Amino acid sequence: MARFPILAVVPPVVFLGLAGLFFAGMQREDPDALPSTFVGREAPALTVTPLGDLPPVTAEALQAEGVKLVNFWASWCAPCRVEHPNLEALAEDEGVPIYGINYKDEEENALAFLNELGNPYAGTSADSSGRTARDWGVYGVPETFVVDGEGRVLARVAGPVTERTLDRTILPALEEAGVR
Repeated sequence: MARFPILAVVPPVVFLGLAGLFFAGMQREDPDALPSTFVGREAPALTVTPLGDLPPVTAEALQAEGVKLVNFWASWCAPCRVEHPNLEALAEDEGVPIYGINYKDEEENALAFLNELGNPYAGTSADSSGRTARDWGVYGVPETFVVDGEGRVLARVAGPVTERTLDRTILPALEEAGVR
């Protein structure tokens, strides 16, 4: 009687297991989306400092009536430059207040960035330690959250705000909240 080599079975079983996981991952509605545990929950607390003499981001602003965006950004972040015109257009065209959290940046660089590209933010603060970003579950900048009038996170965009993310995530969240 011939013996069956058990090690010959391991590679095909591992391959089939991985193939099954990849297939299941591709069946998600947006396979590129990173999950957020904060969607549907109250926005985390802020541990931020003023950025120059700009109006700050406060807990009261996030609890205020109406939908708003919270955008984590930095002057050293190339995708932040890419998304900036979209944020300005969103603030101007939709009238949605956007609050900027400047992430681990030098104050003079952050202020120069806003002076150069414009300031779409209703309030801007600095998160020089990265604590607020960590508490919000930020993977990296830019990252944007849609927050309702009760301070709950409605949606999250990991990466730059583009036409695609506006159409697929931000504008539907605004519509759901009754803004549009």
